[in-house]
Amino acid sequence: MQRAALALALALALAACGLGPGAERKGGAELRVTRDFGHARLGAVRIRRVREDQTVMRLLRSRFDVKTRYGGRFVQAIRGLSGRGATGQVDWFYFVNGIEADVGAAEYELSPGDVVQWDYRRWDGAMRVPAIVGAYPEPFLRGLRGKRYPVRVECGDDTSKSCRLVKSRLLRLGVRATGASLGTSGTRDVMRVVVAPWKRAKIVSTVASLEKGPQGSGVFARFSSDGRELDLLGPGGRVTRRAPAGTGLVAAFAPSKQEIVWLVTGLDERGLDAAARALDPRSLRDAYAVAATPGGTVKLP
Repeated sequence: MQRAALALALALALAACGLGPGAERKGGAELRVTRDFGHARLGAVRIRRVREDQTVMRLLRSRFDVKTRYGGRFVQAIRGLSGRGATGQVDWFYFVNGIEADVGAAEYELSPGDVVQWDYRRWDGAMRVPAIVGAYPEPFLRGLRGKRYPVRVECGDDTSKSCRLVKSRLLRLGVRATGASLGTSGTRDVMRVVVAPWKRAKIVSTVASLEKGPQGSGVFARFSSDGRELDLLGPGGRVTRRAPAGTGLVAAFAPSKQEIVWLVTGLDERGLDAAARALDPRSLRDAYAVAATPGGTVKLP
C-alpha cells in the first residue's frame, strides 16, 4: 500500500509539473531563453514533435537547468539566473507566440508550432507586458492555443507604400489578411494590424494607450499628445532619447485574449515606411517592440 501510495503521489507531482506522457503531434515547437527584454539570447532549441499534454514547463525543464518554486509550478531560475521577486524587481516572464501567458508554465499546454520565449527582466517600469513582437510571424500564422484567427490590416491610406508593403510581407510568410478601413468595428477574435502615421493611428483606442507610457501600454515608447514627438524609454520607464524625424515603431497589444492588435506607425510618412520595412522575422526576433530609426532598428527598451 505504501509503495502504491508513493507511486500515485509521484505521478500527481509529475503531472503538476507538466512531465506526464502523451501522444506525439507533428509541428514541433521552439523554445527561446533571453534576458533584458530580449536583448541577450541565452539559448534556443527546436523540437520536432509536441506531445498532447506537453506543457511549457516540461519543455523548459527538458532542455535547461531549471529551479522552480510553489511546488514546481513556477520558474525561479534558469541556468542559475534567479528571479529576485518584490525586493529585487527582476524575474522570469514567458510568452507563447508573443502573448504573455496568464497561467503558470505547468498549466500551459503547447500546441504544434508554438514559439515560447522566457525572458529575464526588470519589472519596475512595467509589471505586465501583454504582447511583444519577438515571435513574428506568430501569432498570425498559428494563433493561440491551437486556434488560428483571421488577420485584418487596417491602413490609414490603402494606396500607401507602407500599407502595400505590410500586406505583401504578411502574404510572403503565408498570412492571408483582409483589408479594412482604420478603426473598423468587429475587433474580437480578429488579429489586427494598424498601419498609419501616429496622428491617424491613435484613433484606435487600443493603441492610444501608448500616450500613457509602459505602465498603461506595456510598450517602452511614448508619443506626445500632439503626435509630434516620440520618446524611447529605458527599462525603468524613463526617457532615454527622443526619436528623430523619420522614426517608426512596431509594437503589439493584447488588452484581452479576444483582441490582439499590432501597430506599424511613425512620426511621419518616412517613419511609417521604416516601420513597415522592419516587419521582418530577423528585425523583430525576441524583441518586445522596435523603433525603426534612420540609423537602424533598435529593440525597446
